[in-house]
Amino acid sequence: MHLLLDSFWRAVAYCLRPRIILLSLLPLVLMISLTAGLGYFFWDAAMDQVRMALESFSLLNQALEWLQSMGVGQLKMVLVPLIVVFGVTPLIVVLSLLVVALLMTPVMVNLVARRRFPDLEQKQGASFLRSLVWSVGSTVAALVALVVSVPLWWVPPLILVLPPLIWGWLTYRVLAFDALAAHASAEERQELFRRHRGWLLGMGVFAGYLGAAPSLLWASGALLAAAFFVFLLPLAIWIYTLVFAFASLWFTHYCLAALRDLRAQRAAQEVVEEAAEVVAPVAPALPLEAP
Repeated sequence: MHLLLDSFWRAVAYCLRPRIILLSLLPLVLMISLTAGLGYFFWDAAMDQVRMALESFSLLNQALEWLQSMGVGQLKMVLVPLIVVFGVTPLIVVLSLLVVALLMTPVMVNLVARRRFPDLEQKQGASFLRSLVWSVGSTVAALVALVVSVPLWWVPPLILVLPPLIWGWLTYRVLAFDALAAHASAEERQELFRRHRGWLLGMGVFAGYLGAAPSLLWASGALLAAAFFVFLLPLAIWIYTLVFAFASLWFTHYCLAALRDLRAQRAAQEVVEEAAEVVAPVAPALPLEAP
């Protein structure tokens, strides 16, 4: 618990550094450019597809017509763009996490290591290609789990549990791996994952709930979100970026400190074993009996 809280407050302090804030603008520019380009080419097509899908449900159309007769006709106007907005939100979250992991995490790991762990040996346990494959594989698994779990979201308590749990698992897998990629060997990384899996998953879930803040922004002002999606999107992406930057710093402080402690424990154990071998009494040789 001490390591968890110590890493948390250190990550908060590092997030207030101007360098980290400026660094977060790079993923922001990249993500806004990407989403703007995709929106320019695919927004109208996505709206048409959703509108056609809604029109194919006669029961839904009857409900919307009844609401329109009751004076709630605006709901039908904003329902289509809202579905598109909520549909692309998971994609924006995943892309924000991957962009932060690829562009910001290596820089922040070097910053933390240089300031707190200058003597920590870098064993280069994972290459950039291995880290990329790990991140993409974890992302695909998380997206599959997210799609499979959608029917369970209709059970009221589960919608507050399943998505953050899946995002938390993905955040822990990606950011913890990248935090240890340069300094830990493959065996050390596996050992740390085994020892600290519960705490790391808890950190990821906490970051997942923090990452739900932009989604709450959409949900709290449905009409506003649909009407001003273009203006709210940069704010949402920047929130995602800052949340994942904080999570990356949190995992970096935690994992590098845990790696330092692991090596210290192993070094002390080796010293004890060597001392035991030196002071161990040598068994006297038994005299050979004459035949």
